[in-house]
Amino acid sequence: MTRVHRMTRRRALKVTAGAVGATLPLVHVQTASAAGKLTMGIWDHWVPAANPVMKGLVGEWAAKNKVDVAIDFIPSAGNKMILTQAAEAQARSGHDILAFDQWAAHQYGDRLVPVNDVVDGLIKQYGPVSKAVEYLGTSDGKWMAVPVAWGSAPLPPCARISMIKNSTGEDVTEWYPAQDVKTKGADEWTYEKQLKMAEQCHKAGSLFALGCGANSTDANQTWGATFGAFGAHLVDGKGNITVDSDPVREVLDYVKRFVPYLPRETISYDDASNNKAYVAGSAALIWNPPSAWAVAKRDAPAIAADTWHFPTPRGKMGRLVPHRPYFWGVWQWAQNKPAAMDLMTFLSQREIVTKLSIPAAGYDIPPFLSMADLPVWAELEPPQGTLYNYPVRPHHDAEYYIVGSSAPPDIGVQIWSQYMIPGMVARIVSGQTPKQVIDWAKKELEGIRR
Repeated sequence: MTRVHRMTRRRALKVTAGAVGATLPLVHVQTASAAGKLTMGIWDHWVPAANPVMKGLVGEWAAKNKVDVAIDFIPSAGNKMILTQAAEAQARSGHDILAFDQWAAHQYGDRLVPVNDVVDGLIKQYGPVSKAVEYLGTSDGKWMAVPVAWGSAPLPPCARISMIKNSTGEDVTEWYPAQDVKTKGADEWTYEKQLKMAEQCHKAGSLFALGCGANSTDANQTWGATFGAFGAHLVDGKGNITVDSDPVREVLDYVKRFVPYLPRETISYDDASNNKAYVAGSAALIWNPPSAWAVAKRDAPAIAADTWHFPTPRGKMGRLVPHRPYFWGVWQWAQNKPAAMDLMTFLSQREIVTKLSIPAAGYDIPPFLSMADLPVWAELEPPQGTLYNYPVRPHHDAEYYIVGSSAPPDIGVQIWSQYMIPGMVARIVSGQTPKQVIDWAKKELEGIRR
């Protein structure tokens, strides 16, 4: 039997204020035949239809295994997920299974039960996960949490087919058709090509709506992947500061040449700004999951029908598609660890991931590379095939990328959380020289390392 609750900021703060050992106010209904209880706190999906399907699938598992399961769907807005993680870590009590996005598994890794038995079994079953997922999910060879599709989303380009064609003569649907083929257009899709097309669209009155606002995760991912594709790493794998380098100067020059074609409000962009520009019809291209397309389906159907998704441009380091994976971890103090491991294994099966992908409108990306061919991405419309190239497929010659992943995780998380890379871009937009920007970044990174 499953019970669904929504974690509010008030509830999370109440837990934070509680004494060690305090528990979350979850309600369970015990049946005579139950073999135990299990509590689960996961991301409240932005697609409302997804949560009931998740609840139903968990209910099927619960009934079969005679376990009472209580689920909290925790919104990401207002830092509710972050508050919940911190509160439960402090109280050493709470959910048996809890969601951890991006860097959080590393942050709490010393308080999580290693899940190698689960993940290694899934990898044996479905093949490897992406390098990005492995970087965020492992430490010293141990899987700290189970990588999941639920909530995991990359940030590839999303473009207006007609705007691009009318302004540049390029047909993005021919570059990346809804089939597994390599094309000349895709091979020529580089960062220089993006710059040239941005100029052409700007002259025609439309935008490549890329923001560099402080505290914008979209900006962090867009420019972070751009820096990565240029080989412009701020810190290397040994923790050495490498920001004063030719690749960094090269990417800053690229940014400087891009400035005239960026939105006038690029520095003040938040994560909603590019979506609003796209749905309003002023943007020819943004970097975004299919959430902008989904909103357009509801509010501007003609724009949705004129939308195509495809991988990022190619740089000297290849096509790096920025990604924000989610993980589910089990606290060391969890009351029902065996059931938690079994439930996570069940929800990671291809059949289950496929069922969840449909109500989630194809938003979620499974961690296993072999699952890039789920039917949902070929079937969703309009237009038919618009999401076919949303997941990284083998013929893309691309890989998922984590901003800051050239550095050890304890430094990489600071590059991410302090928005170092969009901060560098914003300084170029504001008129600073590359030397001034590099000097600023070097001081910031030295502060991080101390």
